[in-house]
Amino acid sequence: QVQLVESGGGSVQAGGSLRLSCAASGYTVSTYCMGWFRQAPGKEREGVAAIERIGIITYADSVKGRFTISRDNAKNTLYLEMNSLKSEDTAIYYCARGTGASCYTSRFRYNVWGQGTQVTVSS
Repeated sequence: QVQLVESGGGSVQAGGSLRLSCAASGYTVSTYCMGWFRQAPGKEREGVAAIERIGIITYADSVKGRFTISRDNAKNTLYLEMNSLKSEDTAIYYCARGTGASCYTSRFRYNVWGQGTQVTVSS
């Protein structure tokens, strides 16, 4: 059974850091595009970062220089290191598996989703 389970969310003050984890089961994370998305109250789900099978990484402009996506193939886990957090980073964060090896902006090109983990940044 293909499954993604996120962890690592929580509450932090502005300027702080968090590391999100996404443990995959039922397949190997290095064989698919993997992405992180977030959804704030009243807003659409948006892409934050993605890593392609061959390792090409992309970030949303709003998180460039602050967030780092990575994967540990041995642990079959995806990570999102978040530094210099801002109040506008407050959202539920989801990891997702793309439909193939390449990554796309649209969330509709991702077909396996985790349950989400809440990140709250207070100013």
